[in-house]
Amino acid sequence: MRFSLKPQDDTFYAFFNDAADNIRRGVGILAELGDEGADYQKISERLVDVEHDNDQLTHRLFNKINSTFVTPMDRTDMYHLAGKLDDILDHIEAAANLVYLYGLSELPDLPREMIEQITVLVAQADLLAEAMPKLKGLNAGMREFWVECNRLENDGDRAYRMLLVRLYSGEYPALTVMKLKEVADELEAACDSFESVSNVVESVYVKES
Repeated sequence: MRFSLKPQDDTFYAFFNDAADNIRRGVGILAELGDEGADYQKISERLVDVEHDNDQLTHRLFNKINSTFVTPMDRTDMYHLAGKLDDILDHIEAAANLVYLYGLSELPDLPREMIEQITVLVAQADLLAEAMPKLKGLNAGMREFWVECNRLENDGDRAYRMLLVRLYSGEYPALTVMKLKEVADELEAACDSFESVSNVVESVYVKES
């Protein structure tokens, strides 16, 4: 039986759970871009609100870390984890905002490969929300989290590469290609940020176990 001198302050773990739930909520809104007749403006506005909520969560965590003498995890790891979680929503919000600002509603549909990118993000968000409650106590099931997150990130990479192939095939006008690629780059960055979160979690697990 392992004994730890570190306090098990549930406030810190509750933050990570809340952030993961917020990310899942945001990705769920992002997925509405694939719906028929989707209102891109409203989707973008709703995601601004979700991203703002997460910013407030992050600030509260940083204040808690700064005011706590002994933290249940290495404080640098907590800063990194919170920052990577925040990055996910920053990229998701940016992607939806660009879809609206660039007037991509004029297209019949967003490219299938872009919807596949979003589908990967939905799976990653679900995985994250299920894994974060296991962070306290370093549950052995966390190993499955970073392995599966890596696999999903590879799926996202493949969808991104296939989208690039389509964009450069001549199917779309040059200006539309540029717009769609910027959106795709934000989605790819969000996918990578999920993997960055899993890397931090793995580092914590190795360090604390």
